[in-house]
Order: sequence, then structure tokens, then C-alpha cells
Amino acid sequence: MNRLENIALLERQEPQSAAPKPSISLIDAIALIVGLVIGAGIFETPALVAANTGTVGGVIGVWLIGGVVSLLGALCYAELATTYPHVGGNYYYLKRAFGQPIAVLFAWARMTVIQTGSIALLAFVFGDYASQLLPLGGYSPAIYAAVAIALLTMLNIIGLRQSKHFQNGLAVILVLGLLLVILVGLTSSLPPIPSLPADASPTSSWGLALVFVLLSYGGWNEAAYISAEIHNPQRNIIRSFLWSIGIITGLYLLINLAYLRGLGIAGMADSQAVAADLLRRVLGEPGAAFVSLLVAIATLGSINATIFTGARSSFALGQDVSPFRWLGRWHPHPSSPTTAYLFQGAIALMLVGLGTFTRKGFETMVDYTAPIFWFFFLLSTVSLIVLRIREPNRIRPFSVPLYPIVPLLFCAICGYLLYSSLIYAGIGAIAGVIVVLLGLPFVRHST
Repeated sequence: MNRLENIALLERQEPQSAAPKPSISLIDAIALIVGLVIGAGIFETPALVAANTGTVGGVIGVWLIGGVVSLLGALCYAELATTYPHVGGNYYYLKRAFGQPIAVLFAWARMTVIQTGSIALLAFVFGDYASQLLPLGGYSPAIYAAVAIALLTMLNIIGLRQSKHFQNGLAVILVLGLLLVILVGLTSSLPPIPSLPADASPTSSWGLALVFVLLSYGGWNEAAYISAEIHNPQRNIIRSFLWSIGIITGLYLLINLAYLRGLGIAGMADSQAVAADLLRRVLGEPGAAFVSLLVAIATLGSINATIFTGARSSFALGQDVSPFRWLGRWHPHPSSPTTAYLFQGAIALMLVGLGTFTRKGFETMVDYTAPIFWFFFLLSTVSLIVLRIREPNRIRPFSVPLYPIVPLLFCAICGYLLYSSLIYAGIGAIAGVIVVLLGLPFVRHST
């Protein structure tokens, strides 16, 4: 019996009493992706991009490139998700392409580093901005971070309907808030901050600028984890990718134009909080407070969506690895992987404690997650090529155009970002690698 027959047998043996059901609409999927992607990044990275490009054309160009790169990746993921709709997402693609050991190691990495680290990272951003509105003492950011993780985990356990309504509402508020910032910036009559003299211009570094831009675009790939729960996946997965990336790219370009008009390239490059500086310049301190509220809402949406998708791969891991069998239980009422949610929340809270101990919560979590994330992102894209070769007769509702150019190009981009994350990462990256290696003993328990 070959590997594919073994996989098919495993699929037939999976418990059928309680399993994910199609309950996510196209609108829900778009709101989920938009909420995942538009987090704190667009409020922080534009200043870094301006400092590393130094020109108006450079700023707009690199953000446009980020949208194109995201589209290339989305085309690859659309083929995988429509051909192999499964609640495990990347876990399932890696299992079919490279076998159970690599898939199990990925699921372990996602459960202990990638997803939980991202939840903690976003929670720290939420805590920082919420503390500007209502400080709670010396550990205010950590308190807000822990409360957000606990409450949003419980919301997802209560049920999918409540979670997706909350997500949709946050996405609407976020988009409306961004449109307001865009309107204020584009209609501002204040002169931009004078440009820097030629000899004081920022040093151009398009490669580093692209790293920051793609950080702000990150998260769209999480749609792969809802492929088993979305209505009409063969049609709606690719539509959700295209609509959400189109919306995100349009908003990113417009808000950067607003920053440029209201602050100028020099004002953007020198800013520590570009959106707050823009609204403070036009509307005063109430404008800056509004931005803090908007960032808090944006990060709540990202945390909620990350919690939602993260538990799906832990559930898939529990289906295949005996020591984690307890994670592979799907509770029918409400329809959710409850134990996976609880375990994920517990790890995220421990990482909040680690970030609080180091007193560099956000930076520590970026270092902790980035190299592992880009390594498995690269491997997942390679799995598309492997599966094309190994399963040429498989029906593919959507096929990547210009194959193999598009997946090879995206693989090269992932490789570059993996290299960059290792070069710039600190001690947190070493910790992330060690935690992933601790998962090796569980590989031999895969069923």
C-alpha cells in the first residue's frame, strides 16, 4: 500500500460523529482575511518604509509590489485549498507532499511558535495602545494582552456564529476607521513637513522596505484553514483571496497617499506613530486618541481571527498523533475544537508572560516567530509543485496560472524573507528553533 492509499485510509478512519461543517460564507471569509491582515502593521511600518525608500514613488511602488507578491502567494494557496479542502490547511498539504513526520513537526511549530507567538505579539500591540487610552499601572500592556487572549478564546469556544459576527463587526469598524484616516489625510490643507536636504536623505534599502511591507500584508494564507468550513469552497476560496487582497492593497495604497499628503516623505520617515502624527497635526490630541482606539480595534480583529484559524491545525494534529489525541475532538454543540482552543490559549498566555519578563514583548515575539514562519511558508509552496508531480491526474478546481513560474517566484521570495528574518533576528529566534526541535520526539507517534 503506497503513501496516498495510507492517507486515504486515514481519512476514512477519522471520526465522523463530530466534524467541521460548511458554515462560513464568502463575506465571512473576506472579513476574516481582512481582519487578519490589517492589524497594527499599517500603523507602524509606513514610517519605516518611507525611511528606507526616501521617495514618494518608492513608497507607493513598494506597497504595490507587496500587493502583487501577496497575490502570487494567494494563487498558489488557492490551488492547494480548492484541490485539498481540509481543516488542517498547510498541515494537510505537507502531509500529502512530504509525509506525516514533516506535517507533524509543522503542526507542533504552529501550535507552540507560529500561531501562539502571533497571538501574543498582537496582544502586546493591543495592550500598548489600550494602555494609552486607559493605563492600568506598570504592567498595563501585559494585563490587557492576557485579558484579550482569554476573552477572545472563550468567545470562539462559545460558538462559530458569535465569533464570526464579532469578526465581521470589527472588520467593518476597521475599514471605516481607515477610510476616515484616508479622508483626513487626502483633504488636509496643511502644507507637508519640508523635505530633508539632499545630503540628509534616508539611505535607500528597498529589500528591507519590502520586508516591512510584507509583514503588513501577512496573514492572508490563514484562509487555507477554513477551506473545510466555507460554502462552495471550489469557487469561494479563490474569490475570498482575490477580494480581500484587492481591498487590502487598495486601502494600503490610499492610506500611504494620505500620509504623504499630510506629512510629506520627511514627516513619514521621522514619525514614530505615523497615523497618530497625521491626525494630531490635523485634528489635535483627540485625533491621536482616535488612532489609538482604531489600532486597538484592528489588533482585536487580528487576535480573534488568529485564534480561530490556529485551533484548526491543532485539531488536525490531534487526529494523527496519539499523544495529542485529546486535541482532535470537535465538539458539536457548539461546533468548535474546544480543547484545541484552550490549549492554544494557555500557550499564548505563557508567551505573554515571557514577553513581560523580557520587557520587550513585541520584539521578542517577532524574533520568536519569523524564521519558523517563513521556513514552513516556503515548504508549503514547494508542496504545490510536489503534489503537481505526484498527483497529475487529481482534479484541480483552480490551477495556478503560468505554472511553474508563479510558485517558483513565490518560493524565491519566501527564501529571501527566511534569510532576512535569520539575519535580523535575535535571541528569540534561537528560542523558537529550540521549541520546534522539542517536537521531534512526537513525530514517531504519528498514526
